[in-house]
Amino acid sequence: MRRIVYAGSVFYTGDELAEALLEYARALGQQGVADTVFIPGRTMQGDVDMVEMLVGPASQIVSEPVELIGPELQDPKLVDRLRGLTAQLAPRRPQAEPAGTETGATGTDGRPGFDDL
Repeated sequence: MRRIVYAGSVFYTGDELAEALLEYARALGQQGVADTVFIPGRTMQGDVDMVEMLVGPASQIVSEPVELIGPELQDPKLVDRLRGLTAQLAPRRPQAEPAGTETGATGTDGRPGFDDL
């Protein structure tokens, strides 16, 4: 279980949820954009509810491990969704052309290369 400190508030959530949240917040910050997310959290009184968070470049989120009585909060679908959103924000990397394919410019005659001017 992780204790999340955010904007002067504290709540507790599962390890995987906290990790996915922080990775998404980092990716948003790198892109200079923000998003609102809802994370299942347990309050200091033990109540479980959805916590709304605005995360982005200015977010200051602290996550630290804690031992609490009770089951760890889990939401595999939300974790997958956050990881998918994080992946969409990742820088695009060029991919190599498959072997055996021609690359580069093609002239009007259909052969590789530029036509003479």
